[in-house]
Amino acid sequence: IMTKKNIILILGMFFSPFFLISQHSELGIKFGVSLYQGDLSPDIKELNPGQVNPMVGVFGKYNFNRFIVARAGFNYGLVSAEDAKSTNDGSKNRNLSFRSNILEGNLMLEINILGYEPYNLEKPWSPYVFAGIALFHYNPKAKYDGEWIELQPLGTEGQGLPSYPDRQPYSLNEFAIPFGAGLKFALSDTWNLGVEGGFRRAFTDYLDDVSMSYVEESLLLEKNPLSAALANRSGNPIAAGSARGNDKVSDWYAFFGVTLSKNFLDNGLVGSRRRGRKSKTGCPTF
Repeated sequence: IMTKKNIILILGMFFSPFFLISQHSELGIKFGVSLYQGDLSPDIKELNPGQVNPMVGVFGKYNFNRFIVARAGFNYGLVSAEDAKSTNDGSKNRNLSFRSNILEGNLMLEINILGYEPYNLEKPWSPYVFAGIALFHYNPKAKYDGEWIELQPLGTEGQGLPSYPDRQPYSLNEFAIPFGAGLKFALSDTWNLGVEGGFRRAFTDYLDDVSMSYVEESLLLEKNPLSAALANRSGNPIAAGSARGNDKVSDWYAFFGVTLSKNFLDNGLVGSRRRGRKSKTGCPTF
């Protein structure tokens, strides 16, 4: 007969792996590539070499146990795209381009699917998933007459013009939702190596300075001839109201790379566990 005491004992045995004490902090670096998906690159399957750029990052983690990890990080990456390199004729004719640095800070929760315990290489590898919130800074630019020109101040889609009161200058600081997955390995008790890929759904459609429709060219010329020149780079007149981008879908960016991190003991319990396993691992490590 199953008593309350037996049920509690069975549940305790089942859930105990999730609460094993193995807290430790971790610091690491990440390096890899950054990608972009948006109005100048709506299909990520058609990426060209010019859209794959370098990225680097640093991160800190606190491992509550084998399964649950809190992490914070800072990433730098570059995103870019050119209509001229598109396989779509309509995009080629539009002929827009941009590049932007991405400076991102993030807070995330990471879950080790199989459980991860680097000490004594007890559980030396695990796939994991992560998600959280990020704040990033960006500043789209386009190359014109050999110079990189900041696009946001130009209002290429009529931002700030009295004739378009619904179009206000967009912010260069925005939030994003990062999520992704990775695989980590314990090289030793101290060092971890991993591979990771993460997508960012940005809360803006102006990562590339392209979102809505063309505006009246004469109004842009009156404001700033450079605005008109960078708003329409097709070489042909385009009627106001014609689609320049698709404002129904926000932009995305992504980071893929390799991680290397170092573990730091932060309580005496892990040290006690290590000393208690001397017979299993040989001489104790100091």
